[in-house]
Amino acid sequence: MKIKSLGVFIIFLVFTGFSYAQDLGSEMVEVVKPYTPTVSDAFKIKETPKISDSVNLEKRPVQYSIFSVPVASTFTPAKGRATTVERQRPPKLFDNYITLGFGTYTSALAEFYSNIEVTRTDNFGIFLTHNSAQGGIDGVELDDHYYDTELNLNYSSRKRNLIWNTDFGVEHRLFNWYGVRSDEVSQEVINNLEPQHNYYSVYAGGEINWEKSFFDRAEAKYRYFGDDFESTEHRLTFKPTLEIPIGGELFHTNLIFDYLNGSFAPYFDDGEDLTYSYMNLGVASSLLILRDDLTLNLGAAIYYSYDSENSDSGIYVYPQVTASYRAAGDYFIAYAGLEGELRQNSYYEFTKENPFLSPAVDIAPTDQQYNAYVGAKGKLSTNIGYNTRLKYMAEDYKPLFRSNPNEMTEPGTKPEYAYGNSFGVVYDQVNTISLFGELDFDVNSDFNLRVNGEFFVYDTSNEEEAWNLPTFRANLIGDYQITEKWFAGANVFFVGERKDFEIYQTSDVLNSVRTVIVSLDSYFDLNLNLGYRFNDRLSIFARGQNLLGDNYERWVDYPVLGMQVMAGATYKFDFGR
Repeated sequence: MKIKSLGVFIIFLVFTGFSYAQDLGSEMVEVVKPYTPTVSDAFKIKETPKISDSVNLEKRPVQYSIFSVPVASTFTPAKGRATTVERQRPPKLFDNYITLGFGTYTSALAEFYSNIEVTRTDNFGIFLTHNSAQGGIDGVELDDHYYDTELNLNYSSRKRNLIWNTDFGVEHRLFNWYGVRSDEVSQEVINNLEPQHNYYSVYAGGEINWEKSFFDRAEAKYRYFGDDFESTEHRLTFKPTLEIPIGGELFHTNLIFDYLNGSFAPYFDDGEDLTYSYMNLGVASSLLILRDDLTLNLGAAIYYSYDSENSDSGIYVYPQVTASYRAAGDYFIAYAGLEGELRQNSYYEFTKENPFLSPAVDIAPTDQQYNAYVGAKGKLSTNIGYNTRLKYMAEDYKPLFRSNPNEMTEPGTKPEYAYGNSFGVVYDQVNTISLFGELDFDVNSDFNLRVNGEFFVYDTSNEEEAWNLPTFRANLIGDYQITEKWFAGANVFFVGERKDFEIYQTSDVLNSVRTVIVSLDSYFDLNLNLGYRFNDRLSIFARGQNLLGDNYERWVDYPVLGMQVMAGATYKFDFGR
């Protein structure tokens, strides 16, 4: 009885639960976890189907034989051979060469170079060059021959993390102050003049480079320079460079030490020497930033200059900022810069630009306050490159070459350079605007042509003109390998009009002078060369200079040699071979 009652009670509970479940209604279920389906592993069917065929054919063996009949044939196959790529034989390099050439105006050219391998890493080199002409310019009454000779000895070493070299050299240059006007100086005086002027120079220097060091490189050089009028000049420069990586960028620091000391003999024997002495210390630091197509160099330079002769000193600060951006790869690269520097002038550098200086000029540094430029360069096509630039430069104490007067009122015997046939140096504040353009045609490996030109506009503060500075300058340089044996080249340049200042003594009375601004005509100079190479060792050449034959004036009253032709040969060799 109890068991039956328990069963009835359980059935009642079940039906009651169903009744409540039916009354729950609908509910919304939110699934929080995202659905991430997975693929189960695949299981291969291991059963092999059985073929049930009522017809089972048995393969019968086939027996056959070949009945060969000979056929006459005249075809003979050629023997196969692998195709090879034709390679051009690289030119043989020699350690030594000698060049000799002779031409009109009794001109001579001589060059000798030798490289001696001391060890696998060290080399010793000798270089000797000589260039001269005996003169003979039309209309020139004084001797106008010149010599230019230099001997250089160098020793270099290239090791794994260290590269260094040293050199020692001597120079001798000879020129003549032949720019005397016959209408200003009597024939008797001209016949007694000895306008020869000799320059002498001895120098020694060295350079060292470290591959894996913050001390990147350093260079030092000493030069003694003098002439046969008792002028002397000593210059010592030392320029170490530090390179430190900071945060993936490169930080450069250039240290500059420049010492210059010199003197000129007195104009007359009873005068005092004209001396000058400068010491310049500089620090130029910059941070190089590379970002994809952008290259940015942010820096500045500071100089301290001390003039010991005048007990004067000064501090100069300059910007050193450059930037370039590849807007279209190698086809268009925009660049700009704002730079400046303290540039130390020297008697040696002046004579390299104008050898007809008087041996008594003013020497001082130039304050290039800023040089601002913007430009674009790149390629017009795969073999044509271009470069354009607009520049504005401000320079204080810029040197200008100006003609010296014919000093008729000086007592006693005048030196050979005091007849209006030498140049002095004046300084002025000069602002320059220039526009530069260049095209480079790299047609192929045998032909290359480069053409460039630049316009100049000058603004001076004290001087009437920017003496002897051209208004336009252009140049064309070309090289052409005609055949494997023949080669040719061209160098054509054009220089625009320049201004100079002349002072004429009108009588023996002091200060009786007449000043004239002289315009020097523009000139065009055509130079060509042609050569033939017999073999790797021997070649001959012919050169033509100033082929238009114009005796233009590079400096006032100084015409140049006319058309010049020279022929010579070059021989390359190795000692003991």
